[in-house]
Amino acid sequence: MRTGKGLPESLRPFFWDYRFSKLSLPDDKDLIIRRILSQGSWQAVRWLRKEIGDNELREWLISHQGRGLSPRQLRYWELIYSLPPRQVNQWVQDSKNGVWAQR
Repeated sequence: MRTGKGLPESLRPFFWDYRFSKLSLPDDKDLIIRRILSQGSWQAVRWLRKEIGDNELREWLISHQGRGLSPRQLRYWELIYSLPPRQVNQWVQDSKNGVWAQR
């Protein structure tokens, strides 16, 4: 079920730190993609793929260089979208060398 023009109510738990009723896919696409790909349930990922399509998700992953995703998630999307292995290897390495890796 959707809340007006907003997101389906089933996505609310993934956006606990935002005013959920104000979120919309056209206005908050980057946030929604990143959050669902990194923290979403399989149901949420299926909704996202249906709403924006696999081509757009693939392009988003490439343009954002996989930032915000774990190495495991990056490897998964590499297989699903036939992402260039050399690129994904670099993203994985970058995620391991990031600020949080130094703690």
